[in-house]
Amino acid sequence: MNQQFELFDIDNPCIGVCESNKKGYCFGCLRSRAERQRWHHMTTEQQREVLRLIAGRKLRIELMRLRKNEQLGFDFEEDVEMGELF
Repeated sequence: MNQQFELFDIDNPCIGVCESNKKGYCFGCLRSRAERQRWHHMTTEQQREVLRLIAGRKLRIELMRLRKNEQLGFDFEEDVEMGELF
């Protein structure tokens, strides 16, 4: 398997909000405790995999928020147009 030559390092996804939930996932960067601890020792491919996992976690969180808002009776499209969510 050919490895791609990297011109740039992958930036650490930490945003400085370093608090974890009870499962050990950071509220800021959505990485697990192990992912945070090993980040600087990971290969570029491993870091890319963590970023892929983070994207999936963000999507699941957003979907949960949307479902919760629907259950509470919020009209997401109307609230966005009214500027209520941002």
